[in-house]
Amino acid sequence: MPLISLKDVSKLYGFGDATTVALDEVSLDVEAGEFVAVMGPSGSGKTTLMNMIGLLDRPTHGDYILSKKSVAKLRPNQRAKLRRDRIGFVFQSFNLLPKLNVLDNVALPLMYKGIMPVRRLKRAAAVLERVGLADRQYFMPRALSGGQIQRAAIARALVNDPQIIIADEPTGNLDSTSSLVVMELLSELHRTGNTILMVTHNPELTRYADRVVYMHDGSIVHDQHTPLGEVSPLANKARQLFPRRTEEDDLAGVSAIMETFPQKTETAKKRRKSAAKPKRKTTRKAVTRAKR
Repeated sequence: MPLISLKDVSKLYGFGDATTVALDEVSLDVEAGEFVAVMGPSGSGKTTLMNMIGLLDRPTHGDYILSKKSVAKLRPNQRAKLRRDRIGFVFQSFNLLPKLNVLDNVALPLMYKGIMPVRRLKRAAAVLERVGLADRQYFMPRALSGGQIQRAAIARALVNDPQIIIADEPTGNLDSTSSLVVMELLSELHRTGNTILMVTHNPELTRYADRVVYMHDGSIVHDQHTPLGEVSPLANKARQLFPRRTEEDDLAGVSAIMETFPQKTETAKKRRKSAAKPKRKTTRKAVTRAKR
């Protein structure tokens, strides 16, 4: 059974003639260990879908099954506990607390779990080392670059060892080099077994996903599996909106990763090797948009 299963989920805001349909009877199954990229124009329902999967919002209609358990009608405290223990969030705007240093920001979710200070700081330090920020743990967020802040936000999402990571435009505020470092980090998490759902407008980032879902007007209109390392044909149509990568760009990106993670210089090579192995290439039936 899928890890995540949405069955005819709709989300409506407002009443009467002022009703806005954010999600229109969406059905989606996500298996454990998948990396799903969600694309679509602004206002297509991408963020609403992520909020629904992340238990930040409730469906107006339909059912949501997470790990074989219906969670659509759980009480607020039950949803909060499940969200804390099973789901990690990475936001475009980072959302670090400006008055806490990086270590305390990353350790914050463990405080809500009731873990003692020494243990939570030790765990937070270990996760920061994993994302290449061991030497920045006592810095304030304002003293970090955008890429470093986003890696700290990823560390905070990982500190509870979640099964699902939801990344809403994780590279939206970053330059190309920092974006590459963040995406390689998410790719490494995917290889270790995490299920990742990522909202993006950039077709190049679909190289890291093994499945691309395209949304329009609150519905899923395309759902396609693609081999790792290849840009989805769906995303390829939007490629003209973004500059093509050159060989110099690739070399600069590899250099940035090696400089950021000196102990993991083989990251880019492993990515290319995994991309060279073809995976199944099946196309799921497009979900027919229901009448409102």
